[in-house]
Amino acid sequence: MTNDSRAEPASGDRAELLYGYHPVRELLRRRPGTVERVLVSGRRRGKRRAEIEALCRRHRIAVREVSDEQLGELVGAETHNGFAAAVRAPAAGAPAAGDPAAGEDGSGDPDLRVLVEDVQDPRNLGALLRVCEAAGVGGVLVRDRGSAPLSPAVARTSAGASEWLAIERITNSARVIDELKAAGFWVYGAVAEGDPPWEVDLTGKVLFCLGGEEKGLRLRTRKLCDRLVGLPMRGRVESLNLATAAAALLYEAIRQRQPLHGRRERG
Repeated sequence: MTNDSRAEPASGDRAELLYGYHPVRELLRRRPGTVERVLVSGRRRGKRRAEIEALCRRHRIAVREVSDEQLGELVGAETHNGFAAAVRAPAAGAPAAGDPAAGEDGSGDPDLRVLVEDVQDPRNLGALLRVCEAAGVGGVLVRDRGSAPLSPAVARTSAGASEWLAIERITNSARVIDELKAAGFWVYGAVAEGDPPWEVDLTGKVLFCLGGEEKGLRLRTRKLCDRLVGLPMRGRVESLNLATAAAALLYEAIRQRQPLHGRRERG
């Protein structure tokens, strides 16, 4: 490990800096070949630093110690947890769904997917990706126009979960929905006035369509859905945030898809 007060992010190139303990750790586990070097705050000690350094030794990645202030200036954020990694293109975010490496561990359910459009806040998108990975979603489709980019802020909020998801940026929701319908998927749009998910058959091939913070699901996308689903609000608040609503929908789908639950007729 070297200690260099200059703390260049990477060998004179424009490599992007991914920051935060969890994102850096998952990056080193998932895509070590894209990492040029890792920066560690001199204040950081303990098990987390030892784990990051062990991963770097395993993959022969240089580790550079910098001051906490320098690291904050480099990543442009105070909440870096003492770790950053210089990443070659593609920048922060998981492999695209078409990438052979995506989902190669077989952990995701290829018959359970999520389409997202118009999520503008990177923290909301990151939180959603974390839920999708935890629920074992087989692929996330993000409508490119109107959505936050797959940035270091998204990776950090996802706690590194974005590294393990098959994520694909798409330009046309309608075309993708039509293609998935032709492949046998049932498409469910998440809206406030939709039917409770426990009254809907969520077994088989399922695509959930989720809208953004401002206006929710696009009208054209709603019309293409086979059915609209939503969560009844029994308290005083009018709505749930995106990640919370997605978690409720996805885990109801998981409950139904367990082997002990038989298939029902679709309503």
